[in-house]
Amino acid sequence: MDKYVPPFEISNDMLNLVSSIMEKIGKLSNYAYLDKMPILRRNNRIKSIHSSLAIEANSLSLGQVKDIINGKLVLGPQKEVQEVKNAYKAYEQIGSYNPYSLNDLKKAHGYLTYLTVDDFGEFRTGDEGVFDGDKCIFMAPPADRVPILMNNLFDWMNENKDIIHPLILSSIFHYEFVFIHPFNDGNGRTARLWQTVILSKYKKFFEYLPIETQIFKYQDEYYETINECNKCGNSNKFIMFMLKMIDEVLGEIINLSQDTIINSNIYIKKLLDVMEYDVPMSANEIMDKLGIKSKETLRGNYLEPAIKEGLVKLTIPDKPTSKNQMYYKV
Repeated sequence: MDKYVPPFEISNDMLNLVSSIMEKIGKLSNYAYLDKMPILRRNNRIKSIHSSLAIEANSLSLGQVKDIINGKLVLGPQKEVQEVKNAYKAYEQIGSYNPYSLNDLKKAHGYLTYLTVDDFGEFRTGDEGVFDGDKCIFMAPPADRVPILMNNLFDWMNENKDIIHPLILSSIFHYEFVFIHPFNDGNGRTARLWQTVILSKYKKFFEYLPIETQIFKYQDEYYETINECNKCGNSNKFIMFMLKMIDEVLGEIINLSQDTIINSNIYIKKLLDVMEYDVPMSANEIMDKLGIKSKETLRGNYLEPAIKEGLVKLTIPDKPTSKNQMYYKV
């Protein structure tokens, strides 16, 4: 019997988005921003949890979700409060999951649906469909096929994890998982969590990147894209959608990083105010615009901090003391 291969085709548009994401990852690595700010990491996780639950019609506000996670008493539907507690536990375990272990995924689903469904952590035993009113618009594979399909999916991931880029592989998994619909409840939450698990093994900061918040902004398009893929029989459009979500949220985090760094250092702010993007300037030109006369002051107070943060680069990086050295804002 031939091995199962999810239907998809990698396009130039996908590769362009992967390239854009990789460029942003490089910038974010320069800041080491999430590593420096534990409060931001925690807030991003809370945003992820709130958004992923809100997509599934949990009515609790971001503030309420934050209060529950902080151990405060919140008045709200008991099931929804429990969903928040469950999601927090599941997300806190991200670093311990093996993204290519089906047993670990079932464990994560068990955390996500604890006390809210009877069969938490177990595959469904009945048929499932998606309805628009009384009309069935999608029928998931029969329950007796679920174990086979899930094993096939994880076998395929294990065989291709070092071949297909994690950004694409995780998106394929997300769609295939939703298509199989292996559980009675919590499929969307589990799919979004597990894509983060896969990506966090590729780059750790994905653990705290609120991709779910971006999906929540485009919730209608998220579901429409899944339905379109169901009809055309491949995950191409969904891969593109998820790459766009990741690219956009990385852009937002980078802008926040730059603003925070710039606003916290008056010298960097002054330096960047007199420079233009990608326009090389000599040290003398910069000093003239800043109104300073000491190269030591320029180097120590302005250039070195900005270069360290990845906001300014050298035109001759291999020879930092070259007399022809120039600097440009990125």
